[in-house]
Amino acid sequence: MADNNPTDDDNLSPEDEFQKLLRDLLSGKPVEGFPEGMAIDPAQFASAAGIPNDPAALAALFSNLQNAMNAADDSIDWSLSLNNAKSIALPTTREITAEERTSLDQELQVAALWLSEATDITELAEAPRLLTRTEWITRTMPTWSALAEPVALSIANALTDAMQENAPEEIQAALGGASKLIRNIGGALFATQLGQVVGQLSQEVVSGGDIGVPLIEHDIATLLPQNIADFADGLDVSIDQVRLYLAVRELAHARLFRHAKWLRLHLISAITDYARGIHIDMNSLEEFASDFDPSNSEELRQALTTGAFIPEKTEAQLAAHVRLESMLALIEGWVDVVTAAATSRLPRAAAIAETVRRRRATGGPAESAFSTLVGLELRPRRLREAAAMWARVTELGGASVRDDLWDHPDILPTSEEIDNPDLLLMRLGLIDGNADSADKDEFEQALADLLSDTDTTRPVEDDHGGIISRDDGPEEEK
Repeated sequence: MADNNPTDDDNLSPEDEFQKLLRDLLSGKPVEGFPEGMAIDPAQFASAAGIPNDPAALAALFSNLQNAMNAADDSIDWSLSLNNAKSIALPTTREITAEERTSLDQELQVAALWLSEATDITELAEAPRLLTRTEWITRTMPTWSALAEPVALSIANALTDAMQENAPEEIQAALGGASKLIRNIGGALFATQLGQVVGQLSQEVVSGGDIGVPLIEHDIATLLPQNIADFADGLDVSIDQVRLYLAVRELAHARLFRHAKWLRLHLISAITDYARGIHIDMNSLEEFASDFDPSNSEELRQALTTGAFIPEKTEAQLAAHVRLESMLALIEGWVDVVTAAATSRLPRAAAIAETVRRRRATGGPAESAFSTLVGLELRPRRLREAAAMWARVTELGGASVRDDLWDHPDILPTSEEIDNPDLLLMRLGLIDGNADSADKDEFEQALADLLSDTDTTRPVEDDHGGIISRDDGPEEEK
């Protein structure tokens, strides 16, 4: 029989031989030449990839990886993300009740009226939507894949380049021909992991704008009643007040992105700019491999998810990182300020706002999402500073001056103006920069005159009436 012919494998090209090796590993077959006939343990592989050790899920994953190996091109199949996310969310998803629909429809109408009193940005063109967890996954996955694709491709390219540059000469030919194969498998793994993240987020997010980026196209406001109920559970606040407060926040977020039509593309471009600089640190990879225990899948999972093999950010990445972080802080800070103004008549608004801040400070959905996509940790301090800046602009210039800053990216507050709002206020003419400079110059001149006093002969009394010399004073200050 052909299967028993020992010469079949001997005639394989280096590329075919490499593909056979990967197929054998993925199918769990022992591989000749590997220690003790090593094969991939599905349970350990699942743990390393951060996916549940479920037989059906593992079978689907390995099938997807083998399909990726046979794909005609090197594009990423994002249906893997969609299917994996839904498989995670479906067991916990419940339908929206009639009471929830009726109550939220009324609360959204009130929220729109209150919001119109707090901002000049016009109302939305389409009515808000109420979604289940699985519906949220379906509607948001196109945006997730658009955000994730540049990162996934950069990581796949970096891994392929690193392997080709550092592999022994005898297998260079095989790797060169199998680069598309490696990219496809890496893309499939990334898509699977993204599905894991989105599936988990579907159980946490309360609205479409909960992570700062509008995940649903056409700037449609969305709320997840099941997750809002979970959010309110344990708070000493009635559920109707919680729903009303979160409705105001979501409408504010959606209105902002409808008004600033350039904003969505601006955010995606910042992520893409960051992803272009991703590469693999082979020294870190070699150090890890030398001490790696194959039976410790948790160690591998931690290394993959924490970016242990990705070196320090380049200057270009740092600049993109700052732009993205500043933009997200400006968005969230503006929403905070507008929501606070719109919900001023809501009795427990302050308590709900504090819960939102605590959730954000301890790592909310936004941090989970962007940490996975670009390794970005949103700093709560930055968000507080942005909110304080927007509050000062509102106090001195009113809502119209504040909201007009979103008309174009070139006039939006800079990172420096977030840190020092007076710079923005002077640019807007809301405070007198010349008068401020004059006061500063007068103070500095008086200080200079004091320090330049060279009369060292005149005695100076201390606090107790004693005499100290001029020479002693400066020495004491040193």
